[in-house]
Amino acid sequence: MRGTVPAYVIYESVVTDPERYERYKTRAAAAIEAAGGRYIVRGGDIEVLEGESPTGRVVVLEFPTMQMALDWYRSADYAEVKKLREGAAQARIYVTVGLA
Repeated sequence: MRGTVPAYVIYESVVTDPERYERYKTRAAAAIEAAGGRYIVRGGDIEVLEGESPTGRVVVLEFPTMQMALDWYRSADYAEVKKLREGAAQARIYVTVGLA
């Protein structure tokens, strides 16, 4: 994939139903891997250096291209997984390109 630019999906969430969210995490991980993505950050401690702290979990995913990230998010496979997250967490999700 020479010449492609990676893309990063940034996900911030506040979990409201931990049991249901655990089921979401397992299925989401499988959908991400199947679409060519991988976790860069998956929760963990945060130390704020400037500005406001994110509320809840922070997850960063890497995909080989922006199109692959968009295809994953818009896929029928992930649409089914998203249904588990609805009612289990309030999320903010966005994608950005990296450096070539």
